[in-house]
Amino acid sequence: MSNNAKIAAGGVAVGLILLIWLPWWISFLIIVGVPVAAYLALDPSQRRRLRRVTRKELGR
Repeated sequence: MSNNAKIAAGGVAVGLILLIWLPWWISFLIIVGVPVAAYLALDPSQRRRLRRVTRKELGR
């Protein structure tokens, strides 16, 4: 299993645990808020690089 697959599986597991323990709207805020906060923490040049790579992969 690749590192990305392990991270994705861990994220799904954490999301399911959060949905069981917390109200759904708090879980939703956490699941959406963490990636948004990580994106906003990037430098502008890193954001441009991330968008460029994402567009290249969509064009395959």
